[in-house]
Amino acid sequence: MRPSSTPASDRPRSPTAHFATPDRLSGYWRFYWAVAEAQVTRWLPRIPSRLLDLSSPDYQATSRAVAAGHDVVTLLPDLQTRARRPLTLVNGRSPLPRTSSPGRLRHVVGDSVFLRGFASETFDGVIADNRVLSRHLVTESSVAEIVRVLKPGGRTLLVVDSVVLGMALLAEQDRWPELSHAPSADVLLVPWPDGSLTRCFTAEQLTETLTEAGLELEWVKPRTVLSASTVEMMLARDPRSMGRLVETELRATESDDYVGVHLVAGARKPD
Repeated sequence: MRPSSTPASDRPRSPTAHFATPDRLSGYWRFYWAVAEAQVTRWLPRIPSRLLDLSSPDYQATSRAVAAGHDVVTLLPDLQTRARRPLTLVNGRSPLPRTSSPGRLRHVVGDSVFLRGFASETFDGVIADNRVLSRHLVTESSVAEIVRVLKPGGRTLLVVDSVVLGMALLAEQDRWPELSHAPSADVLLVPWPDGSLTRCFTAEQLTETLTEAGLELEWVKPRTVLSASTVEMMLARDPRSMGRLVETELRATESDDYVGVHLVAGARKPD
């Protein structure tokens, strides 16, 4: 008698399934966004500030900045787009930080590549999360605009796809010639499953992009070190372990960009 095949639900998910078509209700992605929100919370200015959020209308950490007392301007691609409300109970996030005077949230229709609608030196901080700079293939132009709208001394938080993700996607698409040159490529553009392209970075390339634009790099590291398979295995064993997993991730000191699929960086515009 032939053994039965492994049920689809028990099979390991491919890199594309995990990272190119995220299921926000899956265990890994609940963990991922909990880590992202904790990183943003740690990055936020200590005093009420004016922030620009380029991370798309469904970015789930914006509410933390508003609750902490910051005024946030977030960009919409068109008038029909509306931000999705975060599923805080389902996703099991930590409570939002509350202040006696929460900030204001404004939605503005605009282009997140060329910020022509904003005057120079307008914002105390700019958040460019949710892979927005990897979808802008000429990332240097986008970073230059971020520098322009930042006030002197202003800070930015940026997230890009790493070469790790790019190589996984190339391997899954059987693009072996491109894969062999990926680690040494000056610019790595990788086909995304939906037909678009993503630009992937090493830590050194991201550092160079930021410093050449006139920013002072504060730090760069993988967004997550724990693998998707590890997170989902731990959550399957104990659904209440989410908080411990997030704390473990935040305490991790690993800084090798060949670990994480996304790189997160903090940088500052000189005074």
